[in-house]
Amino acid sequence: MHRLPAHVKLVALVSFILLVVALPREAHLARVAMLLTALAVVGLTRVRWRHVLARLVVETPFVVFALVLPFVATGPTREVGPFTVSHDGVAASIVLLLTATTSCLMAIAFATTTSSRDLVRALQHLHVPDRLVQILAFMVRYLGVVGSQSQRMKVARESRGFAPRSLGGWPVIASSAGALFIRSYERGERVHLAMMSRGYDGRMPVTDPLEADRRDWARGLAPTVLALLALVWVHAA
Repeated sequence: MHRLPAHVKLVALVSFILLVVALPREAHLARVAMLLTALAVVGLTRVRWRHVLARLVVETPFVVFALVLPFVATGPTREVGPFTVSHDGVAASIVLLLTATTSCLMAIAFATTTSSRDLVRALQHLHVPDRLVQILAFMVRYLGVVGSQSQRMKVARESRGFAPRSLGGWPVIASSAGALFIRSYERGERVHLAMMSRGYDGRMPVTDPLEADRRDWARGLAPTVLALLALVWVHAA
């Protein structure tokens, strides 16, 4: 997993998720199989499950919506203790939970085995529009710079006795955010002028192009092939 070229993993991730989403609503068995496949892929990364579970927090909005769905959906209902739930809502909730969990697990496997630099290289290799690649590249590069600048501004505020304990502190925080935006904008202007003076022509230079052989594609697309077989089997059944 860690040695696979980034563009292979990116194509495999997107195609796998699209196939899982394309499964019919009633294909619960196939979705469980895809969930087990995603768990197996995460296991192959040899990343600690504590790390994986911490990043599954991103799935929280889907979980909340899935828990509410049986109570707000229309259609035939049944009594479950003191609650009245919708049959269609329960089915849709199960589909949403299985699909979201499977997709998040595969995305976590991709993120933990692919660096930000390799992701940018993969997008270049797949001929994603240059403007989008540049936006992502600069965001990855300067997110840490802006974050450290924000931390220094926070330390400066606290060293002057600022402690936001009420709504009265919001104007100070708002002015700090404005100053951070202006500084970031000015930094971007200086970086752009420096790049133009060094011959930048609007394209990120490719110094080490990605390469993949048939074995890399076979290993990377194995989960996608399983998802495709599951989709064909469901439609044929």
